[in-house]
Amino acid sequence: MGYIVLAIPIFFLLIGLELLVVRLQGKDWYRLDDSINDLSCGIMNQLVEVFVKTTLFAGYLYLYQNHRLLTLSATNPWVYVLGFIATDFFYYWYHRQSHEMGVFWAAHVVHHQSEEYNLSVALRQNALSFAWIFYLPLAVIGLPPVVFLTVSSINTLYQFWIHTRAIGKLGPLEWVLTTPSNHRVHHARNPKYIDRNYGGTLIVWDRLFGTFKEEEEEPVYGITTPLRSWNPLWANLSHWATLVGYARQARGWDRLRFFWKRPGWRPESMGGTQTAPEVDRASYRKFTTPVSRATGVYVFTQFVVALGIATYLLNAQSRLARPWLVAGAALTFWALVNFGALFEGRRWAKGSEALRAATLALAGLVLWRG
Repeated sequence: MGYIVLAIPIFFLLIGLELLVVRLQGKDWYRLDDSINDLSCGIMNQLVEVFVKTTLFAGYLYLYQNHRLLTLSATNPWVYVLGFIATDFFYYWYHRQSHEMGVFWAAHVVHHQSEEYNLSVALRQNALSFAWIFYLPLAVIGLPPVVFLTVSSINTLYQFWIHTRAIGKLGPLEWVLTTPSNHRVHHARNPKYIDRNYGGTLIVWDRLFGTFKEEEEEPVYGITTPLRSWNPLWANLSHWATLVGYARQARGWDRLRFFWKRPGWRPESMGGTQTAPEVDRASYRKFTTPVSRATGVYVFTQFVVALGIATYLLNAQSRLARPWLVAGAALTFWALVNFGALFEGRRWAKGSEALRAATLALAGLVLWRG
């Protein structure tokens, strides 16, 4: 996971470069509220991982140490090559199930909520992930943990650059790799594009298993039921609340079926399975909220501060005492929720933000004196 943290400055450099290019071209591919919401979700993802990744990875270590079938060398280059291909294969199935099962979609939907498509969307990740379950067979096969961490990080890093509208089709590479064109299809809410192109690095899995769709006209991005909120915490909880709400309306075993059936499934008593409506790019209106220039400047400035604190926590996590890690993460979460509320004009936002700023100043004073 260290590779991801080390790559963060490069991510922001490339986001800044893309933003500069599209603004010079007069294109509106970035919006301040949307991009800060994307990045807020990404920060939450990374901070949650600080507390859970060791526990989750323990399952992989246990299976590798006690039940592996092969003993593979962690210094053999071919182990890395084959491990990368195998990891991408299992990523395909994790990603596919994340769209085909309600409980997995509830965790994964965060990544698809943005109605824009740019490099900041690549960092919009869910705080809760079930991906680790799908990689456990690699531990049983005998892929060394250090190899798995390396190749899975490369797989994740690769997927950053494909979240752009600035790169068109790439000729023969479209047949083998997941490209920006292939992945734009995956982020679409157009019915013909939904649940297509799951590959992480290689698109060959989609071609083999019948889930490939070539990009024709440019998609309309987002999900069929838009989030309509800039709150990153609600972004992570919204579909869970939806599932619980459906379950409360249903009867008998149908209450549980929502959690493993495909998104859109309904029992006949609730109208039957819902299909995605057609959507027209020309007439589609994205979620937006009126924000004053002063509010935008304030949120942007404070977001930079919150980003700096989060980056420090990620880099110093092995040195900081757990109470300070928890306090730092909690203050950062509070800030990110407040930023969304300020963009939405919530009545409680200014009071909450004033209290947070005072708390942060007090914490800084304590650290400075201590």
